[in-house]
Amino acid sequence: MTVTQVYRSSKEGLLGLRENDTDLLFPDVEMPWMNGIELLTALGDIPFHVIFTTAHDKYAVQAFRLSAIDYLLKPIDKNSLVEAVQRVLHSKNPEINQGMKHLVQNMDQSMANHRIAIPTREGLDYVLIEDILYCEADSNYTRIYLNNGIKLLMSKPLKELTIQLRPYNFIRIHHSYFINLNHMLKYVRGNAGYVVMVDGKDLSVSRFKNRNLWNGWVWVLKTQTKEQFQIISTSSLFPRLLKEVQS
Repeated sequence: MTVTQVYRSSKEGLLGLRENDTDLLFPDVEMPWMNGIELLTALGDIPFHVIFTTAHDKYAVQAFRLSAIDYLLKPIDKNSLVEAVQRVLHSKNPEINQGMKHLVQNMDQSMANHRIAIPTREGLDYVLIEDILYCEADSNYTRIYLNNGIKLLMSKPLKELTIQLRPYNFIRIHHSYFINLNHMLKYVRGNAGYVVMVDGKDLSVSRFKNRNLWNGWVWVLKTQTKEQFQIISTSSLFPRLLKEVQS
């Protein structure tokens, strides 16, 4: 067995995997810009074997098991690595494509009830991640806006949340804003532009974060349900998005 390529980012991997022949890939579940699951979904047909590496919690691990997709838990044990590779060597053909469809569904289900602990002055508030509309930086604090109209003041800076919430379809659109793409209605262009959230709030988009927003929207368009797709399609960017998704 020979290591032929090492991709330092998901962008590198997306380009390299389309150009180079691969027999076995070890993608990390968590990567900047696009995680391992998103990367393989974006590739479409997958003609090689895949063994995910992950430090995810029990919910994500259960999703892998239900999808019959191999994975290694970090820190990776040498014996577990050897056993996983042996399973690949003794299998005839990669059967990852159907498994990936199941994995996306199972990951959505496993993450649907995830809660996050928000430290406040009074203690801890446990909030469903899917209920968070967006987060706003406020010096060393963070204001969190929920879909029921409740606002929480977290006693930690915004960067603490970005690490935890990025796997759940959140992106940074501005130094001050970190939004849940599932709750965004549209993007309005301008020098930098702004987004409109489902609560009617307009949030500024930094020129430096424009590409983050674009990449995030393309991914949402590729993965969301029909109902959410109809919301997204009201955007003025929809024709260009659709063209990119179909390419």
